[in-house]
Amino acid sequence: MTVKQLTKNIMASYRSNVIQKDHCSCKIPQNKEIKKIIRLTKELVFPGYFTSKNIPEHSNTRTVYRLVNQLRKTLKKQIAYSQLYLADESKNKEYLKESCVLCRQFIATIPTLREEIALDVEAHFQGDPAAFNHDQVIISYPGIYAILIYRIAHTLDQMGVEVIPRMMSEFAHRETGIDINPKAKIGKSFFIDHGTGVVIGETAVIGDRVKIYQGVTLGARSLRKGQSLKGKKRHPTIEDDVTIYSNASILGGSTVIGKNSVIGSNVFISESVPANMIVTNKPFELELRSNKQNESI
Repeated sequence: MTVKQLTKNIMASYRSNVIQKDHCSCKIPQNKEIKKIIRLTKELVFPGYFTSKNIPEHSNTRTVYRLVNQLRKTLKKQIAYSQLYLADESKNKEYLKESCVLCRQFIATIPTLREEIALDVEAHFQGDPAAFNHDQVIISYPGIYAILIYRIAHTLDQMGVEVIPRMMSEFAHRETGIDINPKAKIGKSFFIDHGTGVVIGETAVIGDRVKIYQGVTLGARSLRKGQSLKGKKRHPTIEDDVTIYSNASILGGSTVIGKNSVIGSNVFISESVPANMIVTNKPFELELRSNKQNESI
């Protein structure tokens, strides 16, 4: 088949199977640029960690200025795309001006963001005996990377930026296997150990000093009602100082796990747990059989 015929077939498919943008035909935020925003913010949060240059933890003014300027230009353009994508096209100039304001507001939050992620790093170091030092946590732990991106995305979401926060959270999901909705509310000193398969839903609320392991789901009880549930609390509340072990599932918007409770592995919970409780499954019986050669197993 010739290139001309291949092109003709694809053009025909555009007419027969329309996949149309829900909003305007303008440019939408680009994944490549969203990754750049994450990278630049990460370099400002952790100076010297993610560059080939020998930069101390107290970076110089020139380097910070360069990073801030790059972040400002990239973020402003992507916010403008997200605003225009959802906008009344007659208000284009207003949204372009607003994107500049939102961009500067976000950059102004970076000192606070650094305070928050420093507590998360400390929680990972103190909570994991395998951690060699804080540097190892920062440069290699998927939990810290996912939490950093969540805190960036959550900040933008709280400012009213659309589309971009979810793009960021899905990038973190692809990179780490950890899925945190940017609208979730997460307190200080959050620790995700190992992390693969962790899911934290949109309306989940997590207190301070919470520790969770791989495979934990903080989910909704049922999604059969779909869009009719939008805006309702569907995911659980986890109060301060709770530990949730691997593959536990905690479901439902009215479910509250009380302070200082411990949730064991593989537990399924759809109702509230009082404070200071230990929740585990009943012990199951192990069956041991001989595995000698020629003996049936």
